[in-house]
Order: sequence, then structure tokens, then C-alpha cells
Amino acid sequence: MAGLALQSLTLSHFRSHKRVSIETDGRPIAIYGANGAGKTNILEAISLLSPGRGMRRATVDEMARAPEVLGWKVSGILESLGHIHEVETSYKGEGSRSVLIDGKAAPQLALGRLARIVWLVPVMDRLWVEGAEGRRRFLDRLTMSMEPRHAEQSVIYEKTMRERNRMLKDGVRDPSWYAAVENQMAEAGAIIESNRVMTVARLQEAQKGADTAFPAADLTLLGAEAGAVITDKDDLLTAFRESRPRDMAAGRTLVGPHRDDLQAVYTAKGTPAKQCSTGEQKALLVSLILANGRALSQDFGAPPIYLLDEVAAHLDADRRAALYDEICALGAQAWMTGTGAELFDAMGARAMYLEVMDEAGVSSVKAH
Repeated sequence: MAGLALQSLTLSHFRSHKRVSIETDGRPIAIYGANGAGKTNILEAISLLSPGRGMRRATVDEMARAPEVLGWKVSGILESLGHIHEVETSYKGEGSRSVLIDGKAAPQLALGRLARIVWLVPVMDRLWVEGAEGRRRFLDRLTMSMEPRHAEQSVIYEKTMRERNRMLKDGVRDPSWYAAVENQMAEAGAIIESNRVMTVARLQEAQKGADTAFPAADLTLLGAEAGAVITDKDDLLTAFRESRPRDMAAGRTLVGPHRDDLQAVYTAKGTPAKQCSTGEQKALLVSLILANGRALSQDFGAPPIYLLDEVAAHLDADRRAALYDEICALGAQAWMTGTGAELFDAMGARAMYLEVMDEAGVSSVKAH
């Protein structure tokens, strides 16, 4: 098996899957079937074995299989750097989802220390041309794979920012009311920014000298209003204080990590990513997740688990083959979906193949 891989995966009452169990053998997994058969649901389930709301950012209720609505469970056997763990996340129909690691209750954030999971989904094909929020989320997923505690700092920052925004909307003017909240925001925010800067630097470094068919990207992390990001806690605290009048008028916080943007330039052409062709934009995204894998192999000891939904879209046959070659060279466990098995011909015997079928709204999985 790879240094980081799911040896088995079981879904119970998760979306279109009533019950499915998958055993893996260390090779990448090619999942194919008709649109709507339930392929992406498997990838979404795996994404929940990491902190956060998963690759669709759905609510826990939305993931429950209808019409039973009994809740759901996703579990697996995870190998992480030679250690074997039983991991499980579930929703019992009320409250929030719970996590078990080796049979013991654990916070979601603990999953990030075991499983580093990165995904590409079709909606991200427009990442470079749409709003900054999607690019921040993409960068934070890569950052979390390199520094799992990034998730915890993000939770702290978001929580304290919501408190600050409430005071701004309520017209609170007493500086003492803001002091503790802004101090927490600044402390968490400075760590977030430092983590993001580190990740961008590691991605840039991992692209250098790599023998790859995918284009390198020059990356720039910008702060609010295209300014510099603030990685020093005291400087960030000052920025919050000075921005209060503007923030009060707007009713929200206008400076800080939540206003960052990730910009990319196709290095060889000197063309901003947002001006590249659709195929080039997809290739740049693939290039970055491969760079992330190379960096993690050095820093963590293994590449992440990749979830690549409809990965063949906008990649020609040569680039598809190059992607498969790089995944295999990295030794990464990649779960890939496509409408037909022929999309994975270049993988040959290097992959295991799963066909997903739907009958009367119930998905089934058959190994080939």
C-alpha cells in the first residue's frame, strides 16, 4: 500500500448508496459509470474523512439517503505512514456529524493529522475566472494538507470574526469591547497567513525542475484590496483597529485573511490564469495539486489521497496519460471518476477499476 491510503471504504445510507464496501490494493482507483450513477458520492464520502464539510460543502442532512433519511455512516481502514487506523464519521439524523478514530470519539480536526486529502471537482474548472473565495478555499485545502493545524486556526478566526461583525452591525463603539476579540483574530489570522505564505512557497519550489507535462504557475498571494498579506500579529491587530470606522460603515470586517486572493500566471507564456484557455486553466490546477504531492512527499513522508472527479474533462489524451504517470510515480492513492472505462486506458493494469451503476435510485459498485 502507499504511505497514505484507504485500505477499505464502507458507505451506509450515504446519498445514493444504501451500502457499499470497497477493498483497495494500493493502486489508484478508476471509477466509471453513467452520469448520476453515484460515482461522485463515493469521492464525497472520502472527503468527509478530513476536517470540514467535504468537497460539495453540503449539509449533513443533504447527504442522508432518501427516502429513509436514517442518517449515514462512512468508515474505512486508513494506512498513514505505516500505522493502521479505523476511521469513521457519521450522522445519526440530528445534531452534527461525529468522528471516531480507532473506536474513540475525536474532533474533526484530528482527522487532518492522519489523512491528507486533496480534491479537484468540475466546479473548480472555473476557479481562475470566478471570485476569490473559491481560490482561498483551494489554497486552504492544500495548506491543510501541509499543516493540519491550519484548520483549527481557521475555525478560531471565523468564530471571532463573526463576533466582531455582530458588534460592528450593532454599532458598538467602545474599543474595550473589541480588544479581546481582535486579539484572538489577529493571533489566529497571523498563523493562517504564515501558513498560506509557506504553502505558496512550497508549491513554487515543488514546481521547479519537475519533469512534468503540466505547466508551471507563478503564484502570488494578495491581501485585501490587492495589498500585501499581513503575517505579523501586531500588524494585523493594528489593521483591525484602524479599519474599524470603515468596517462599521460596511457592517463587516474588510481586512484580514478572509479577504486574501490567490493569483496565478502561466509561467511559460506569461499569461494570467484567468486569461488562459479552459484546458490550460485545468492543467494549471492539476500542476498545483501534483506540486502539492511532491512537497508533501518530502515534508510529510507521503503524497495526499487525491479525489479527482471527472478528471478527464478538458484534458486531452496526452495530458491524461501524463497525469496518470505522475500519480503512479508519486505513489499516490488517487480516486478518479469518469463516464467510461476508456478514459483510463492509459492506466492499464496500474489501476483497479470500479463500475458504478444505478438501479431504481440505488447505486451499486462492481469491481472489474
